Amino acid sequence: MYNLPLMKTTPRLISILLLVLCLMNLPVQAEKPALVADTIIVNAVIHTMDTAQPTAEAVAIYANRIVAVGSSRDISKLAGPNTRTLDAKKRLLLPGFNDAHTHFLSGGFQLSSVDLRDANSPQEFAERIKAFAAKTPKGRWITGGDWDHERWSDAKLPAKELIDSFTPETPVFVNRLDGHMALANSLALKLAGVTRQTVDPPGGVIVRDKSGEPTGVLKDAAQSFVWKVIPPATFDERLAAARAATNYAAKLGVTSVQDVSAGTDVGVYQTLLDRGELKTRIYAVAPLPAWERLANTGVRAHFGSEMLRVGGLKGFSDGSLGSTTALFYEPYRDDPSTSGIAGDEMYPEGAMLKRVLEADRAGLQIMIHAIGDRANDAILSTFEQVERENGKRDRRFRIEHAQHLRSQDIPRFARNSVIASMQPYHAIDDGRWAEKRIGKERAKTTYAFRSLLDAGVTLAFGTDWTVAPLNPILTIYAAVTRRTIDGKNPKGWVPKQKISVDETVRAYTVGSAYAEFQDHIKGSITTGKLADLVLLSRDIFKIEPEEIENVKVVLTMVDGRVVYEERERE
Repeated sequence: MYNLPLMKTTPRLISILLLVLCLMNLPVQAEKPALVADTIIVNAVIHTMDTAQPTAEAVAIYANRIVAVGSSRDISKLAGPNTRTLDAKKRLLLPGFNDAHTHFLSGGFQLSSVDLRDANSPQEFAERIKAFAAKTPKGRWITGGDWDHERWSDAKLPAKELIDSFTPETPVFVNRLDGHMALANSLALKLAGVTRQTVDPPGGVIVRDKSGEPTGVLKDAAQSFVWKVIPPATFDERLAAARAATNYAAKLGVTSVQDVSAGTDVGVYQTLLDRGELKTRIYAVAPLPAWERLANTGVRAHFGSEMLRVGGLKGFSDGSLGSTTALFYEPYRDDPSTSGIAGDEMYPEGAMLKRVLEADRAGLQIMIHAIGDRANDAILSTFEQVERENGKRDRRFRIEHAQHLRSQDIPRFARNSVIASMQPYHAIDDGRWAEKRIGKERAKTTYAFRSLLDAGVTLAFGTDWTVAPLNPILTIYAAVTRRTIDGKNPKGWVPKQKISVDETVRAYTVGSAYAEFQDHIKGSITTGKLADLVLLSRDIFKIEPEEIENVKVVLTMVDGRVVYEERERE
C-alpha cells in the first residue's frame, strides 16, 4: 500500500554519528576542533527544551544534526572557511514547532479555496461564495470554506437558499471550520440524492426546516452523502496542495506535523520528498477503519524515515461542540433535545473496542478524537480494557482534543499513560460561546491544560489546521492568556487553566515529539538531535503575554537547511 524509502545507513550518516559521540566527550575549546560545522548560529537567546542544558547562546550543525550547543565563543571555534554563520542578533531560538494534530493536505487545498472563516454575517458569507463562484468554471465544485455561524449576530445555521440563486450550475459543499458539518446548495443535494425522504444515517444528521425539507446543512456522517459524489482531486492537484501546505508551514516555523487525516496521501508527500520540495516532517496517520489493510503490510507504529512515516491510526468517538454533536452525559443547554451523537466508529455497537484491540495487537498507534465528557470517558475505558487484554507496553495511546472532561477523568490520563493531544486556539475561539452550550460548571474543566499538567499528563500541542490557524504563535498566546478572540475575556476564559510559556512550548516540541515516538531525535536543541530550529522576532519568555500574538518567525530550519528566512526590511 505504501512505498516508503527505508532509512539507509550511509557512510555520511555513520560519520555524523561518530562526530556527535566525539563531541559529547570532547571540549569545544580544543585548539583543533573535532569537525568543521556546516552552519553555526551565534548570538542567540536559546531555550533548548533540554532539562540538562536549558539555555545557551549558540548551536553548531553538521549535515542535518546538531553537533554542539554552548556559548557563542566556543561554538565559533567550529567554523571553517565554508561554514555559514548566522547571527541571531539576540533573538530567541527554539526547537522547531511540531504540530501534533493537523489536516495538512486539506489545509493546502484551503489556501486556494473560498475563505469564509471570518465572514461576520450570512450576507458576507453569501457574497464571498458569489464572488468565488463567478470565477469558478461551470460544473466545478466549490468546497472548503471553514465558516463559523457563531460569528453571526443570530448564530443561526446557514441554509441553501442563501446561495442557490447564484450557484444554479455550480455545486457547493462548504464546511464549518470544525469539519463536523457543511452546507450544500440545492445542486449538490440533488447530485447526492438527498431529499426529504432520505433517512439520517447512523452518526449523522440531515438538518431540516419545519416542513421536513433539508436545509442543506449535513452533520457528521450525513456529510458522506455529498462526499461520495464529489470528484476526487487529481494527483497533480493534491501535489500542488501539499506543496502549498509545506511552504506555508515553513513560514510559520512548523517543522513537523502529524497529519491525522492523511489516508492515501502518503504518495503525494513522498513525491515532494523525492523532488527535494518537502519542507516539513510528516507523520501520516490513516483512518482507524483501515487498520487491517495497514497491519497486513507488516507496518507498525512510526515506520519510515525521519521525514515521512506511517503507522498511526485515528478514529472518532463523537462530533464537535460547535455542531452540537460532541457527546456529553448531560443535554446541551441551548438544545436540550440532544446530548450529542456518537462518532462513526461507535457503530455498530462494540466496533470501536474491537478495532482498537486488533490494531493495537498489530503494533499500530491509536489516536481517538473525543470532545464531550462522555466520549472522553468511553475512550479512556476502551484504552484501559485494551491494555488489560493486550498487556503493557510503550504504545502511547492518544486522545485527540480531550476537550471537555469530568474532573474524575483527568487523573486517568496519567495513570494509563494516555497523551492529551490538544489545540489551545480552540479555547479562545470556542470560549466566545461554549458556555451557552454547556454552562459554567462544565466549562471549568474545558481545555484543562493546568489540571492535566498538574496531574502528570503528557500534553502534545497542535492546531487542528484548518479548523484553527496553523500559526504556533497564536497557539502559545492562547494557552498562556486564554483571552477569547472577541475581546470579552481580557483576563482569560477559565483563567485557572492557564499555563506558562515554558510549559506551552514544551508541549509543542518535546510533548509532540513524544506523541509520535520521535522524542529521541527531535523536540529539543540537543547534541545529536535533528537540526530543526525556529528563530523568533521577540523573546516570548520575557515580553508581556498579551504581546505574544504579534511575534513573527524570522527563520526556519529543517534538516539542517534554511527553508524560510524573512527578508530584511529596508
